[in-house]
Amino acid sequence: MAAKKKNDAYVSMTAGQRASWLAVGFVKYFMLALFSFIALVPIVSCVLVALKTDEEYALTPVMQAPANWLNFSNFKTVWVDGEMGRAFLTSFAVVIVVVACSVLIGSMLAFVLNRFTFPGNNLIRSLFLFATLIPGIAMQVTVYQIMSSLNLINSLVGYIILQCGTDVISIYIFIQYFENLPIDLDESAILDGCTYFGVFFKILFPLLQPAMVTVMILKGIGVYNEYYNANLYLQDKTRYATISTALYSFTGPFGNRYNVISAGVILTLLPMLIIFITCQRFIYSGLAAGAVKG
Repeated sequence: MAAKKKNDAYVSMTAGQRASWLAVGFVKYFMLALFSFIALVPIVSCVLVALKTDEEYALTPVMQAPANWLNFSNFKTVWVDGEMGRAFLTSFAVVIVVVACSVLIGSMLAFVLNRFTFPGNNLIRSLFLFATLIPGIAMQVTVYQIMSSLNLINSLVGYIILQCGTDVISIYIFIQYFENLPIDLDESAILDGCTYFGVFFKILFPLLQPAMVTVMILKGIGVYNEYYNANLYLQDKTRYATISTALYSFTGPFGNRYNVISAGVILTLLPMLIIFITCQRFIYSGLAAGAVKG
């Protein structure tokens, strides 16, 4: 039925309208193909380089196919020499704890800022907004001095606390979603004898699933790929190596082993790819639900 209506609409067009419609369609699909090509080229080149030997990588162009498509020696090297197994465990532990803390703390703070009127409410919101405008690198001297004075340098706990305390975007995401939840829910629960903690944890928190999905995606990917703070505050790489700092171990004054690094990049992509394929239904439904008001 939809195809028939589209065909009837096309037949009823004038020659000029048909030309415009075809031109718009051509540009749309051309741009889609172009951006898909731009997105896939780095991944394809990374796969090709990861399957090459050191000599082959030095003598052949990047986009040239490897001589042996079953050469997985680089993957073995990055897994054993780079200790990627331990790095994966460290990164996943950090991601799980940081995401859980960000969801819990961000939602609770957004609940207070949205549902309660008190002196300083607008000031706190403005300070959060102001904090997002300051480049993180500009505050590193002060942050490093604070971390050093608290003996949190080279501490996994300190690194987790630092990652939990730099999430302003999630707070605004929860605030925006709380504005779509009617306050009548709170008032009805309070009239029935429910406390504010009960209102939040029993009524509102389960309704935040779309916002939680968004925060988990943004925060999880950011923490999983984070390199600067991991390299700065987890200085003992033999004990605390994340996947990003583990890949950096294959760079040095005698050259960078990009074929091994490419193999490591492929390995780091696989967990996120598997999670996305497995949970894409929940991700899409959560994002779509968060776009509907009321």
